[in-house]
Amino acid sequence: MARTMKVAIVDDEQDMRQSISQWLALSGFDTETYASAEEALKAIGQDWPGVVVSDIKMPGMDGMAFLKKLMSVDSGLPVIMITGHGDVPMAVEAMRIGAYDFLEKPFNPDKMTDLAKRASQSRRMTLDNRALRRELADGSTIMKKLIGTSPAMERLREDILDLGQADGHVLIDGETGTGKTLVAHALHAVGPRAGKKFVVISCAAWSEDQLATRLFGPMDEGGQIPLVEEARGGTLVLEDIEALSQPLQARLLTFINEQGTPAETRIIAICNDHEQGRTVEDALRPDLYFRLAALKIVLPPLRARGEDILTLFTRLAEQFAEEYGCDAPQVTAQEAAQLLQAPWPGNVRQLINVAERAVLQNRRGSGSIASLLMAENEEAGPAMTTEGKPLKEYVESFEKMLIDNTMRRHKGSITAVMDELCLPRRTLNEKMAKYGLQRSDYL
Repeated sequence: MARTMKVAIVDDEQDMRQSISQWLALSGFDTETYASAEEALKAIGQDWPGVVVSDIKMPGMDGMAFLKKLMSVDSGLPVIMITGHGDVPMAVEAMRIGAYDFLEKPFNPDKMTDLAKRASQSRRMTLDNRALRRELADGSTIMKKLIGTSPAMERLREDILDLGQADGHVLIDGETGTGKTLVAHALHAVGPRAGKKFVVISCAAWSEDQLATRLFGPMDEGGQIPLVEEARGGTLVLEDIEALSQPLQARLLTFINEQGTPAETRIIAICNDHEQGRTVEDALRPDLYFRLAALKIVLPPLRARGEDILTLFTRLAEQFAEEYGCDAPQVTAQEAAQLLQAPWPGNVRQLINVAERAVLQNRRGSGSIASLLMAENEEAGPAMTTEGKPLKEYVESFEKMLIDNTMRRHKGSITAVMDELCLPRRTLNEKMAKYGLQRSDYL
């Protein structure tokens, strides 16, 4: 489940602390209040799961000193500064040091909420990337996370291994939830830059001026260094590349050209916007697009991965069942068919959510996988199942999934599988041999 982001509110005025806290709490944030910067620093350390809202003018350690201290502890921590009238130049200076943004008193509470949401999104992405880097110590580990035996996934793994060794920049495209950032990690982990920095930033999470400063500088002395410098010699990942403004596209192109060939720093651009009739090529100037898309990976949607769907669902359900201390739900033949036929607009990310909800339903002893899928499909619209594949390939993928899943549930009992699938023994034996399934694997 997505973790709730905290908001630390630091202000010496009690009324201000309480009003901000109450408003953000109503918007779903987990708030903590501190009367001084010194008190807040005792609780906020590296990888703190949230964002900070701080006044600038405070007795003792003021907001500027507090900000510098926070940046030295965790340079990726979003800090929103609150300033009184006439202190805007100071707030601008704070942003040069590394502040996420600032609000001038009196401010609109809705603007505060919106800013906190954007900052939380940025923080969540930073923490997820850090966790992934810690978890994935080498290329073989991260490749194991790319689960699936479908032809599409086999081709993807081959592409990663090939392009990981290349020097050129890479463009990763694909629908939302297909695992594009994971593939970026894999490209870095299997290549010669594996031991160097891996830096990720979302181009959509910052204003144009903030993004320009974060990428290219200039940064305040003693503060953060520009990301192009932080990533030097390693990999710089630009998520939401389609959100890059034309001026920043020009600066990025200049940076790429100045590096020469081979590039010292590899750039991996990720496209996440797939509005109807709009492509990443439409969003980028042609010279930048062709520099980034010299090497291109398009991730397959989940609906095109046939036999992987049940494998992923089963593994995810088992993981969630272990986490919640209960049994994983058993997938019937009908539910297996529905899993395959679902449109999955949210792809693997959506499948993760369905698997978790299925486990929670099973723990309560109510609901079914079918009911979850029906609710999902009502929102998603008509299913897209074949993705242009020949019918024979589609049917074979489904048969293999169905037999594999049924054998797993019945722990290799041929009789039980025959009964559930209404298949004669000879037919079942022939199909198992055709798909390389052996009874001994399920005992």
